[in-house]
Amino acid sequence: MSTPLASHLQQLRQRSFVGREGERGLFSAALHAETLPFNVLHLHGPGGVGKTTLMKEWGKQCGEANALALYLDARNIDPSPLGFCLALNAGLMQLLGKEPASSPNPAAVPRACSAALVEFSALNQCGVLFIDTYELLKPLDSWLYEEFVPQMPDTVLLVLAGRHSPSAMWRDDPAWGVFFRAVPLRNLSADESKAYLLQRRVPENQYSHILQFTHGHPLALSLVADTVAQRSETGAFQPADNPDVIKTLLERFVQKVPSPAHRAALEACGMVRLLTEGILSRMLNMPDVSELFDWLRSLSFIEAGRMGLFPHDLAREAIVTDVHWRNPDWYAELHKRAREYYNVRLNSAPAAEHDHILLDMVFLHRDNAVVRQTFDWAESGTIRSEIAQPSQFEAMIAMTRQFEGEASARHLAHWLALQPQRVYAFRQGNQLLGFMSYLALDEADESEIKPDPIAWNGWQHIRKHAPLRSGERALMFRHWMAVETYQQVSPVQSLVFVRAVQHYLTTQKLAYTIFVCAYPDLWEGVLTYADLERLRAGEVQMDGKPFGLYGHDWRVVGVPAWFQLLAEREMAYNPIAARAEPKPSTELVALSEDDFADALRDVLKQMSRSLPPRGNPLLNSKLVIDQFSNKGGGATHTASELERAAMLRNLVAETAKTLEASPRDVKLYRAFYHTYVKPAPSQEAASELIDVPFSSYRRHLQTAVDRVTDLLWAKEIGL
Repeated sequence: MSTPLASHLQQLRQRSFVGREGERGLFSAALHAETLPFNVLHLHGPGGVGKTTLMKEWGKQCGEANALALYLDARNIDPSPLGFCLALNAGLMQLLGKEPASSPNPAAVPRACSAALVEFSALNQCGVLFIDTYELLKPLDSWLYEEFVPQMPDTVLLVLAGRHSPSAMWRDDPAWGVFFRAVPLRNLSADESKAYLLQRRVPENQYSHILQFTHGHPLALSLVADTVAQRSETGAFQPADNPDVIKTLLERFVQKVPSPAHRAALEACGMVRLLTEGILSRMLNMPDVSELFDWLRSLSFIEAGRMGLFPHDLAREAIVTDVHWRNPDWYAELHKRAREYYNVRLNSAPAAEHDHILLDMVFLHRDNAVVRQTFDWAESGTIRSEIAQPSQFEAMIAMTRQFEGEASARHLAHWLALQPQRVYAFRQGNQLLGFMSYLALDEADESEIKPDPIAWNGWQHIRKHAPLRSGERALMFRHWMAVETYQQVSPVQSLVFVRAVQHYLTTQKLAYTIFVCAYPDLWEGVLTYADLERLRAGEVQMDGKPFGLYGHDWRVVGVPAWFQLLAEREMAYNPIAARAEPKPSTELVALSEDDFADALRDVLKQMSRSLPPRGNPLLNSKLVIDQFSNKGGGATHTASELERAAMLRNLVAETAKTLEASPRDVKLYRAFYHTYVKPAPSQEAASELIDVPFSSYRRHLQTAVDRVTDLLWAKEIGL
């Protein structure tokens, strides 16, 4: 005997249903109560989150409890009182086994509907009316609240399911508190999502990639499971490779976008951590975006927080992946405009806002797989970071002893005594969640640095490979940890990175920074992405734990070039699978002032013999390389040695020519010019050309060389 196809479909739906234990329990308790605990149950959540599926599951529970249930979809109801009553009456008549009037009198329809409701409620202890897609009945909301629901029998439960949360009149009337219950529907948990994927026979090695994209969103899980089932290859699911999945999700989230400007606003909202009217105006290049902002705020998958709007996680993924795939140039332009907005804000906002702005800047890089895995966005904005008080030091030392051992705790105590102002406390309320200490190596004596092997190794690297020049600074981010998670990915760890970036931006004459971390292999990806070089020779084992050092020379790649480099990497990286960036073909050097002067003297000797200064360390100096960057060379240094040699000669000649502007220094310039720029056959001949005694010529030349050296050195160190 054959079985109806609908029966098979129902069985499959029941087998694939997972989770929602709280919602199922709430509904079951209402069905089995002597009197209904509420008469209106408003289920709300974004498109595809599983509202209809849950209502079907509730319908199954009605059957198990012998409660009559009627399901109506608002897409089939005219949004007027008459249209609603007609649809409801027709459904009730069919459920009661009666024929509705073929040509009903409009005036009689409400009475007939009320009578049918009374008969429906009298058949058992509880009757349930399910109204799906309730957002389409928005014109009826007030009528239902004021007229229809108050006339319902008290044994009828009306279940409304829609995208939007209940309007204020349902929530604010104290009398309705007894009869009304709102249930927001969220994504499935990680365990529930895995249970669903297991039922769909998705390979377990795909789970982490799928959960990272779907965030437990039921429709997304279903679409991805279908996609994986239809593929022959075994590689991980990649959203960018499945535009049809993204298109379906976007259609479910956004039923209709009024205009291209609205779409652009939606894309801007997806890209930034928190959207305000200010950043939306900058990203769209529009002076007044209030209408667009209000429209975004009205969408069911957009939430309004204390500091701005933000989309549901999956909606963000779908929006950003779609625009990146559909129009990468526009994606890059939005990224650029947001970055410029944050740069301006960082320079103008008070220091108390810097943490939030820096988190916003880092968030722009979240599509990079490395960055995504090493930042916790959810709670970072709720933690305060501030200069630690001495009363907190003992707790920090104890925390260090717990995670790193006695030696590391001793080193922290050593630095807290020497530089007590250089430690941040991270806290929520009065609870200490973690800390970060940093050292000013340039202010410490060698006798103070040497007891700490990690600080000593870092200092020795700087002395050997990047010696400091007069007034330059070197910082080491030495100890950092969270009280519960140590150096694992956490909100505290995210703020540690943000604090380090803040010092990159604000420390005057910053030359070199070193970031220290336990288990350096774990952090190599994100720190390399941030252009920090692993200093393997400085790594230390302490109490059985490996510690690594990562350095960056800010004289080689300064802050503006660093931001540009990160932007280029964000644009170049596949949003899912990050790759290592190639190193520049030319390694920059940062000479000490004495070494700089020696190298310049060698350049002048070669110029006097009309030879290019090949092999000279100044060819790899910031002085020279910046000239190519300023001419559009970007952050990489690919100019040939001959090109750099020509640039160096021009710099020397142009700098010397500035002496000619002062009448008192013309004689200096002429001595320099006829010796190095357009050299005479000999120094004696040069003396004759400028018509001064040889001794005076030598004195003028030495003074000119000293002046040119000072001027070029000032350019090298950015004065």
